[in-house]
Amino acid sequence: MQEIEFQLNGEYVELNQLLKMAGLCDSGGAGKAMVAEGVVSVDGQVELRKTAKIRAGSVVTLGDVRISVSAHE
Repeated sequence: MQEIEFQLNGEYVELNQLLKMAGLCDSGGAGKAMVAEGVVSVDGQVELRKTAKIRAGSVVTLGDVRISVSAHE
């Protein structure tokens, strides 16, 4: 499984934008499509809200990729 550490610059990041910034898709629109397909999980639960607010401490998984979200220090 590929592990990605993502540092938040604010209070939260929208799920579709996180997928884009982590390099898992080319655009926010592509990220929305991935979420709509039901292939993205947040903290172990399938997430279907394309702009769900992802905060520090969350773990997002997509296939064999795991993104750990932490607060910017």
